[in-house]
Amino acid sequence: MLASGLSRGVGVIGAGYVGLTLSVFLASKGVKTICVEKDRVKVRKIMDGVSPIHEQGLPELLHHVVRNGVLEARDEIGDMMERVEIVFITVGTPTGSDGVPDLSQVKEASRQVGEAMSTSRAARPLIVVKSTVLPGTTWHVVRPIIEEVSGRSCGDGFHLCVNPEFLREGSALQDTMNPDRIIIGAKHSEAAERLKKFYEALYHPSKIPTIITTPTNAELIKLATNAYLALKISFINLISQICEATEDGDVGVIAEGLGLDPRIGPLFLRAGLGFGGSCLPKDLRALRWFAASRGVDTSLLEAIIGINRAQRLRAVEKAESMLGGLSGKRVAVLGLAFKPGTDDIREAASIDIIRELLARGAEVRVHDPAALENARQVLGESVTYCSGLYECLNGADLAIIATEWPEYADIDPSTIKSLMRKTLIIDGRRILNTRRLMEEGIRVHTVGLHNPLA
Repeated sequence: MLASGLSRGVGVIGAGYVGLTLSVFLASKGVKTICVEKDRVKVRKIMDGVSPIHEQGLPELLHHVVRNGVLEARDEIGDMMERVEIVFITVGTPTGSDGVPDLSQVKEASRQVGEAMSTSRAARPLIVVKSTVLPGTTWHVVRPIIEEVSGRSCGDGFHLCVNPEFLREGSALQDTMNPDRIIIGAKHSEAAERLKKFYEALYHPSKIPTIITTPTNAELIKLATNAYLALKISFINLISQICEATEDGDVGVIAEGLGLDPRIGPLFLRAGLGFGGSCLPKDLRALRWFAASRGVDTSLLEAIIGINRAQRLRAVEKAESMLGGLSGKRVAVLGLAFKPGTDDIREAASIDIIRELLARGAEVRVHDPAALENARQVLGESVTYCSGLYECLNGADLAIIATEWPEYADIDPSTIKSLMRKTLIIDGRRILNTRRLMEEGIRVHTVGLHNPLA
């Protein structure tokens, strides 16, 4: 019997941020873990102990669990069902601009699980959907596929749960190790109790607040969580626009005052260039589509999306104003990842800003400590990629800080003046000492700060 209370191991389908982090964590707790990933390049990297994603603490722990033989990665399920008791589905569910989720990966994972179960002697494995899906997906899409392909019925031949994740990229491993809550959605109490006991053993002696509810409620909790976080970000960005237009306005002070109210709290009240990444934009669009399909007024969700989009455009318009036009001007964009601590550029503010700068005739140079190669796959050769910060600033007419990497906050004023053609900066993440730079003759526009001189 393993420390997790299992006599056998756990399977994880998908090696993205959620799947790989979960796999490494489970293996670190002594749980024999099999991670199935169709991308063979990823599989080879994992089995070589090399993390295919940039995530704090993950490379070291991955190397350890692979070396010790607790984690195995493969590109097919094979005999996995004979060796595991629980299977987590963690594949992606991207959405288009209309918000309709693409469930092809979830359906394919369900089919593969069903096929493996059809020839397996394992009694009633527990299948857990961790992918973010619309309400009703687990019970009305995943369950029928597994039942049809496996020839087993849910409740008798296998168990099924929804168990959404609440990870923050950049600290995904820590969030997996120390969750603030566990949400379990199931139609059958036995399924929910099995997963609950698994987590109790896994996190012992910590007692993690746990809610057991229906699959639909569990799916909605995930979407509602991300929609509310996006709401807080767009709200404070709207306030930042008001502050910029108001004498002595400073959104940082406003956010501090708001955050001290226990009904509001300080998290996600940092003004900037808006939210991005693989979760908030996608889940917000999905919730909007789901609500609209049921005749629910989505104007609030539309407003959140609109403010986020406009916040990025405002940075470009400010750059154009400060330079008197962008055509032929060299702009350095500092930071490409949607947040520090990751190499993920999905829905990053930087990408939208860069594309708009290029459309208005600017020459763009970019730097990021971790995300240059990922950005190259999206931007191609339309920009100049700089491996060093100083190289990026050299000869620039204006710099835009798009990601709050710590090294950008520490740029010395003398360095800026010696490298840049014009000492103009847009601090899109509020990390610079604006007053100090202005005293040194550097013109700075800080998001959410009234500064008529910028």
